[in-house]
Amino acid sequence: MTSQVQLDAGVVTRCRRRVHLEHDPGMREVPRLPPDPTGQQRKADATEHRRAVVTALGRFVGSDLMEIPQDVPSADRERVTAAAMAAGVPFIWGAALPRDPLGGRRGGIDLLVRDTTGYVPILVVRHKVSDPGQGARTSPLAHPLPGGARVDPLRKVRPQPRDQLRLAHAQRQLQAAGYAVRGRATGGVIGMDADVVVWHDLEAPNWPNGRTALSEYDSRFSDRLAVAAAAANGAEPLARPTRIVECRSCPWWPVCEEDLRDARDVSLVVRGEDAVALRKVGVTTVDELARLDPAEQVTPLVGMLHEDAVILARAWLRDLAVVRRVSKMDVPRADVEVDVDMESFGDLGAYMWGCLLSGADVGEEPGYRAFATWEALPCDDEARSFAEFWGWLTGVRLRARARGLTFRAYCYNELAENRWLLGSAARFKGRPGIPTVGQVKEFINSDAWIDLFGIVQDQFLCAHGKGLKTIAPVAGFTWRDPEAGGENSMRWYRDAVGMDGRPPNPAQRDRLLVYNEDDVRATHALREWMTSDAMDDLPFAGDL
Repeated sequence: MTSQVQLDAGVVTRCRRRVHLEHDPGMREVPRLPPDPTGQQRKADATEHRRAVVTALGRFVGSDLMEIPQDVPSADRERVTAAAMAAGVPFIWGAALPRDPLGGRRGGIDLLVRDTTGYVPILVVRHKVSDPGQGARTSPLAHPLPGGARVDPLRKVRPQPRDQLRLAHAQRQLQAAGYAVRGRATGGVIGMDADVVVWHDLEAPNWPNGRTALSEYDSRFSDRLAVAAAAANGAEPLARPTRIVECRSCPWWPVCEEDLRDARDVSLVVRGEDAVALRKVGVTTVDELARLDPAEQVTPLVGMLHEDAVILARAWLRDLAVVRRVSKMDVPRADVEVDVDMESFGDLGAYMWGCLLSGADVGEEPGYRAFATWEALPCDDEARSFAEFWGWLTGVRLRARARGLTFRAYCYNELAENRWLLGSAARFKGRPGIPTVGQVKEFINSDAWIDLFGIVQDQFLCAHGKGLKTIAPVAGFTWRDPEAGGENSMRWYRDAVGMDGRPPNPAQRDRLLVYNEDDVRATHALREWMTSDAMDDLPFAGDL
């Protein structure tokens, strides 16, 4: 008997192999990774955010809002939702949309709003859905209807493809049930700020190659439906394992990793499109890639040069984490050096700027110091800590110049630090000690601000990744906390400031300070290693 599958909106942005494993009856008892605590916390935060939004919405629309109970079986929620739509309820919260057995769809949407000819889906998310600018179509939360939308002079759309695809899924369900609006398909998103609905035209050709959100969704969903159906019915799998970015947090990674290592799959060295491209020309294993001539490209690659891919394969076969791309390292050094690492909490703000001062005397005690706020973000105290950090860093820079000494500050992957340097200057404009955006731009564009990640990327080939937690141990550095990592630090921060209604935990503050100090000491150790004689012993790519 053929098994019918029904999929929710999440499958269209999920790895195809994961969709297969989730629907393969033979994989039901296979051990997989436990839920990631940080991911679980993000889900809890999202639930709390949605509760705040529905509470605010209820104050605006009153008895016109109907909330579907969430503590009952899904079939009951679907029946109640269908009855509410049939009755023309203006606003339906927590909708469980009728299943679409012919289309293979199931799932729900945070909010349905009744327009003149049917219902429009609205998604509630805990991330930003717009940026400063103009041109987005928005309507206030007090009147969350597409008919009341206007071109916003203060916001531009942040595209968020995943949001649009989830809206497209709900739109297809509404169409199958006969409750979609007539005319162009539209969907709304209420984001982290929760003050407006940002509207998306799901039929606008604003996706690559002129596709629409609906056409992109239809293509992806039909593919995932075929993958799931093949798995459920024991047919030849339509999705084979391959290593992609999503693997880092996937509960099925142990299953796929074993398969990939057994097959010595080429995606262990190159990922994504490059692995696909190499397989198309018959290069399916790391061994086959390693045997290629580095000087003769067999197919265009987008993630790295062909020569680098071949060298990385050879390094992987020798279990070498890092090899030199260059014969002589070029790492800018200075008389006075400061290592900088910023800690942020999602999009809410940067709560700590940690610094490690080393080198010549400039009248400041060398070593580590942190500029932090322990008030829950977002908060005004963040301006104080940022101003103190900027004032201290600028003071060290100016005193070094006054003494005729060179100065450089270092970070690892400047995208994060630059975002919050510029963002903090803009947000806290005019407050005591806050630099102008122009002053920040002058600094980050100068030769005094060095991104060690960029140097690693240019001068090393890294077989197992280029993250600081991967590269610094090769230089001999170890973190004191065995759980050190960006995701875990998010949990520690919640406890440190008492975000979940519990008293602030000073021990977690100390833990974050140790973690941040180790991060800046790691960049310092990495730089020292890269400019030491140890480089002579590190394999050179040209010799592989």
